Amino acid sequence: MSFLETQPAPTGAPGRASTKETDAACCAPATRDAIGADAAEGLARSLKALADPARLRLVSMVAAHADAEACVCDLTEPLGLSQPTVSHHLKVLVEAGLLTRDKRGTWAYYRLVPGALESLAARITAV
Repeated sequence: MSFLETQPAPTGAPGRASTKETDAACCAPATRDAIGADAAEGLARSLKALADPARLRLVSMVAAHADAEACVCDLTEPLGLSQPTVSHHLKVLVEAGLLTRDKRGTWAYYRLVPGALESLAARITAV
């Protein structure tokens, strides 16, 4: 037998409440509904779209333009990425419902979806 096997099991750490006392304190009822599986998947998709420094910058850059709309040609150089890479990031943001895309001639213009960021913030704080 080892030393540990011959020692009695501890009855509780000094200064800590017994199991009965902590059970009552930790079993408080929920005060609101927890997020459901479908809502969690949707929220995770939106957050995943924003969880990239380039995409966060793109959202910020679009929001900073007049009428919260910017041409892809205005976004490529300041971001320091190639046009195909910027277009990919913008596509992800469009698919997440954060930006809309409007094709005008050879250029694509991106605009913030009205209320999308506010809605996302509200869903995060409601969790």
